[in-house]
Amino acid sequence: MAETQHTHDVEELCKTGSRIYAEALKQGGVSRRAAGAAPCLIDLGLLHPDPDSLDQLLPTPPTLALHAILRDIEAEIHTRRSREVRIAETLERFTAPGTPAISGSTPGVVVLEGFPRINTAINRANNDCRTEVRCIQPGPRRESELQDALRRGQLLSERGAHTRTLYQRASLHSPGLLNYLRQMGDSIEIRTLDDIPERLVIFDHTVAFIPASPDRTIALELRHPALVGYLVTVFDRFWRQGRPMKESAPPVPAAGVSERQYAIARLLGEGHADEAVARRLGISVRTCRTHIAHLSAVLGTTNRVQLGVRIAQSGMLKSPEAHRTEPLTLARDDADTGSPAVTPGAHISPERKD
Repeated sequence: MAETQHTHDVEELCKTGSRIYAEALKQGGVSRRAAGAAPCLIDLGLLHPDPDSLDQLLPTPPTLALHAILRDIEAEIHTRRSREVRIAETLERFTAPGTPAISGSTPGVVVLEGFPRINTAINRANNDCRTEVRCIQPGPRRESELQDALRRGQLLSERGAHTRTLYQRASLHSPGLLNYLRQMGDSIEIRTLDDIPERLVIFDHTVAFIPASPDRTIALELRHPALVGYLVTVFDRFWRQGRPMKESAPPVPAAGVSERQYAIARLLGEGHADEAVARRLGISVRTCRTHIAHLSAVLGTTNRVQLGVRIAQSGMLKSPEAHRTEPLTLARDDADTGSPAVTPGAHISPERKD
């Protein structure tokens, strides 16, 4: 466990490692047992075994450690430059005669296939970004994705760049996501919507990335100014409709209907199937159908046709802003159905579980 907690480079030397290394320099050595709290010191070459006593570790003088590390960096740079030359020589063989080896124009659309190539392109754009990143993140995110996003976000923050991200409200119940947002702090601004489009990432006004396959293993890198400008406009419009993460939810149109069930009702009213509703809201189909069953019970319906009619009559298809200023009623003949009328109710907080 200790090794995984102390896996880092020398420029990120942990507090425990810094303290033990300073003590070793002052005392001329440290016991192997005492150094066990910071195994990074051995990995980084800042401590090495004492030839006369294997239970003792000797400190490497800072000047020697610096020289060794810089030498390793120079060797890595040399290796990368040699690889650049080999890549150029390989690809130049396929260049048509009379055509420049490197074109000065940037392709407007590049197809990226496979997660490694997609992530490399996103990392490159992230490193070039200086002002702002706009993101739309529908559905839950894997732990590995959040770790990559945290690393990229911290690099952006160090350069003074800002991040704005739109999430589905259903995604905010994820502990991993909440931990990521805590670590990002003020460098990221979050707004939420019940229903948002597919994933989108825009760096400055320069480059955008969108998925090109349902499983997201293929993506498009867009650099055409008109395309990127259009996507910026789309994002900004969704952003204005979004609700800040800490803002209270708008009132729902009927007592006993949660915010998530209200979102499901709106999508059902638009004609989406259960699977599509679940995918749009980032929940399982089983959970989605449980919410639909609850809606049906609250609205007093026995089939999907009746449910669609009741949803339309209840006013659920109106925008949340309309519900803030306009009283909602359920226009139906309760005597015919034998079910209690549904009346507007107070705000129901978002659920914590699917």
